[in-house]
Amino acid sequence: MPKAADRNKKLVNIAEAKAQLSRLVKRVERGEVILIGRYGRVVAKLVPPDAPPKPKRVPGVWKGKVWIASDFDEPNAEMARMMEEGPVEPVAR
Repeated sequence: MPKAADRNKKLVNIAEAKAQLSRLVKRVERGEVILIGRYGRVVAKLVPPDAPPKPKRVPGVWKGKVWIASDFDEPNAEMARMMEEGPVEPVAR
C-alpha cells in the first residue's frame, strides 16, 4: 500500500517507464521520486540513492607509519645524466 506522501506523486505506468527510463532516471538524479504503476496501482518506486557516509577523519592516524628520507628531493646525478644523454624519443623496435 503506498504511503500518503506517495499518493501526491505522478504515477507512471510500466510501459511509459520502459520507454522513458533515461528521462525518469534524470528526474530521480535531481531528487524526484518516481512511482511506477500497473493498472493504476503503485508497484515500484524509483528513488535517489542514499548519500554514502563520509568516513570519519582522524588526525594523526598515519603518525609513525610514514617515513620520508631527508634527501628525498636531492638531485640524483645518475638520473640527471641518463635524462641528458638519453634519446629524446623512445627508440621504435
